[in-house]
Amino acid sequence: MGEDFLQCLIAEGLRPLIARWFKSRRVRAFTGADQFLYWVEGDPTRRAAPDVYVLPGVDPNAVPTSWQLWEVGAPSFALEIVSRDVAKDYEDAPAEYADMGAKELVIFDPGATARSRTRVRWQVYRRLPKRGFVRVAQSMSDRVESASLRCWLRCIGEGRDSRLRLGTGVDGEALFPTEDEVQAARAAQEAARAEQEAERAEQEAARADAEARARAELTAAFEAQIAALRAELARRNGG
Repeated sequence: MGEDFLQCLIAEGLRPLIARWFKSRRVRAFTGADQFLYWVEGDPTRRAAPDVYVLPGVDPNAVPTSWQLWEVGAPSFALEIVSRDVAKDYEDAPAEYADMGAKELVIFDPGATARSRTRVRWQVYRRLPKRGFVRVAQSMSDRVESASLRCWLRCIGEGRDSRLRLGTGVDGEALFPTEDEVQAARAAQEAARAEQEAERAEQEAARADAEARARAELTAAFEAQIAALRAELARRNGG
């Protein structure tokens, strides 16, 4: 798997998760991937295409080809996934996002390992009062907290199998489910409900059958008693 394709897979998996996360919290925001963001009117060279980004307050159902940030505002969150051009993401990206006015930038390097000397899995830049756009965290952990998203970004898998998920809770341990997981959970619940209904119907049928057998046995017993009484009366009358 080429590094650029891995970058696409990670971004394609994370973008809909963030969009659903905002929807679940009733937050109006557009979550996009790999569109150009222009931030200087009249200068098309001042642009960046984040792997994933969030524009707060923008229609989540928009279908843009690019954005002019002087019209919609700066992104509250941006993610850059390090690929072949390591220097671009490590050196150029922080300055670009600082210049465009981004609130938070997370740089994720799936190629960083414990043996790496100059590469690190996570870097987090945030815009802070009086300090500007500065790096606030760098880590080799499997997760990092995003102040903008109000959840955690978690790395699942290693190297070419790396994928990013959203973690919730105090330490991000609970994974926010993907759409496939939601559908699978619903299907499992429906299957369990159908099985319970089938068991209940089977039990009701068995109970109805038992009651019918009991009624038949009771009727047969009564009929036998009546027949015996009639026979006794006939014997006495005949005698």
